[in-house]
Order: sequence, then structure tokens, then C-alpha cells
Amino acid sequence: MSAENAPDMVTPSVVLVHGGFVDGSGWRGVYDRLKDHYSARIVQNPTLSFEGDVAATRMVIDAQSEPVVLVGHSYGGAVITEAGNDPKVAALVYIAAFMPDRGESVETLIADPPPGAPVPPILPPQDGLLFLDREKFHHSFAGDLGADEAAFMADSQVPWGVEALRGTVSDPAWRRKPSWYLVATEDRMIPPHAQRSMSERAGSAVAEAAGSHSIYVSQPVAVTALIEKAASEVSSGVR
Repeated sequence: MSAENAPDMVTPSVVLVHGGFVDGSGWRGVYDRLKDHYSARIVQNPTLSFEGDVAATRMVIDAQSEPVVLVGHSYGGAVITEAGNDPKVAALVYIAAFMPDRGESVETLIADPPPGAPVPPILPPQDGLLFLDREKFHHSFAGDLGADEAAFMADSQVPWGVEALRGTVSDPAWRRKPSWYLVATEDRMIPPHAQRSMSERAGSAVAEAAGSHSIYVSQPVAVTALIEKAASEVSSGVR
């Protein structure tokens, strides 16, 4: 039963935050499954600086009724970790996402990959901006999507600022607010063992699904199910 159909419950708002190299349009499948039951909004992060993306996310949060379930994919996980301190935010949901602690950044979290771990094919910076090697995009970022869709994503990449990669978290919201995490077990951008380690450190409620780093696109049903679980438990005060 959706939150809006349960008696004496406040229906949460849902705010979706995308990661690096992409824009918010990848959330369409999840949005379509949420919109009839929740007020769902998508943040279009500039992805040029961490501070700018946190500010953009807070702007959307501020426009929503509380409680807010704040959802982040990939680098968006770092953004929601900081922006989630907004008092309207009641829960955090991480989808194959970075989950930094105080003083950590995406850059520090990817600095020392263990032997054998996949290395994201990030090209050398151009004027402070990062891109993925388009020839390796499908394999690394979107392995469970069709070739045409992956090619479109590769050719429509959004520049990711080095300053966004280096932005450090000052106050991790997951230390005080309940969190949920979806591990993508076939991720070649953020290794699944790293996802499990971050979510375990945070004490998150964890689900797993077979999917690539683009699991938020390829598996909207699994992603939506976890968001709805978080929303339901926030509404009922379970966590």
C-alpha cells in the first residue's frame, strides 16, 4: 500500500539527485513509478562544483513539503550526504552511490582501488572538466543497457567538474538520519564491495540487485521499491 493510501500518515516527498557524467533524465523510469503516489522532483545538478550541487539540491528540497526522502545515485550520494542535513529530510536512499564520511570526497574514496578492482575510464581533465572514454562507456557505466541507449548516454555526457569530485563532506547526514542502500552487484564504476563497505559503515538497510552502475535506468522497479520502502517506514515511524 502506498503512503498516500494509509490512514493517518503523511505522504513524503521524494527528491532524486543524479550523479556525474549524466543529467536527471535518467530518473524517468523511477519518476514514472513514483509520481502517482508521491510528490517527486528531480534535481538537475550542474556537476561543476560540490558546493553548487549541494545548493541546487537544497533549493529543490526547500520547495517540497516534509518529510522528504532524498535519493542519490553515484556522485549524487555525496551530494545528498551533505544536503541531507536540511531539516525537511527524513531519510536518505543511496543507489549504487558514494557515501562519504566527514572530510571525505569522491576523490578520496576512489584514490586507492584494491588489486583487480575495475578502474573507471575517466579521461584526463580538460579545463577542469572530466569525461568518460566514450568507447568504454557501455562496458563500464551501462553494461546492462542496450547498445543504442548506452551510445546515446556516452555521446550526451555532461562534463563533471574536478572541483565536484574533490568536494569534501563537512557533516554526513547519514550519521543522524536513517538510510537505505541499493548495491548494484555488476557495477564496474563503484565496485560492489566498496558499496557494501560504505553502507555497512553507515548502518544502512541494504538491498542488492543484479545491475550495472546505470541500475537507476535499467532497473527502475528495484530502485522504486527501495525508495517506497524508505518512504513507508518514514511515514509509519519504523526507523
